[in-house]
Amino acid sequence: MTYEIELDDELGERIERHLEDDETPAEFIGELLSVYETEGSFLQEGYSE
Repeated sequence: MTYEIELDDELGERIERHLEDDETPAEFIGELLSVYETEGSFLQEGYSE
């Protein structure tokens, strides 16, 4: 199943700044979701519980 998600220009630009060389926005978002599913939350640099 394929989904289409609309992002505003600002969010799209923010995502593109984090992409690695040949990475697509969809791959980047998939990686974020994998981290979230594994860790249960997104970790912030310099933050610890």
